[in-house]
Amino acid sequence: MRMAIVLVALVLLSACGSSRVIRESGTRVPQAGASTPKPGQTVTVKRGDTLYGLAIDNGISPLDLATWNSISPPYTIYPGQRLRLYPSGSGARTATTTPTRPPATGSTPPPAQPTSPTTAPARSSVAWRWPADGQIITRFANGDPTKQGIGIAGNGGQPVRAAGDGVVVYSGSGLVGYGELIIVKHDDQWLSAYGHNRARLVNEGERVRSGQQIAEMGRSGTARDMLHFEIRHNGKPVDPLAYLPRR
Repeated sequence: MRMAIVLVALVLLSACGSSRVIRESGTRVPQAGASTPKPGQTVTVKRGDTLYGLAIDNGISPLDLATWNSISPPYTIYPGQRLRLYPSGSGARTATTTPTRPPATGSTPPPAQPTSPTTAPARSSVAWRWPADGQIITRFANGDPTKQGIGIAGNGGQPVRAAGDGVVVYSGSGLVGYGELIIVKHDDQWLSAYGHNRARLVNEGERVRSGQQIAEMGRSGTARDMLHFEIRHNGKPVDPLAYLPRR
């Protein structure tokens, strides 16, 4: 697979600038090695950075950096994306345990209550709205690289609208699997992506308003007319249904 460099940004991008998606060569696999995790620390991807370069600069093996940030082949990173320099669950804080006092003679200790590791959605300042009308045909699945958003069925040419105010940071077809794709940056933490369009109606650097038509629904990169819609927080996909209004 030849190296592909296409314009895009995910989080930190000025309204008038442009960025690039950096896609590592598909024939090169990150190598394992000795890593020095840096709990609580992150690095922000800049234009021209690569996964390999950032890993080496920070004393981390490229394979570990990819694994810690759930980056799968072809190891694509984006300008503005924040990468953890430590494994998930080993942040700056260290968990402490309090020794338990043995029960008094004759008493029966209460059974431990199970806890469920549920994670509440991150709060967003974006007033999200639905990007298209239609039935939801695919849903978000955490950790599944093929289900990083939702699929909304519709008809070719149907309006695709911005899910919030923002700046278009990518408009093109350079990301395999997304077809004709538009990415809108809403603020320094939040962006939305709109894939499989028939036509893109906005250009990079253009400001868009919530509800403004930005594309026509299509089937570029898929077998039916539909919109693939993603919401990302600090570069990480989240479940759009946790943010979109109920309907």
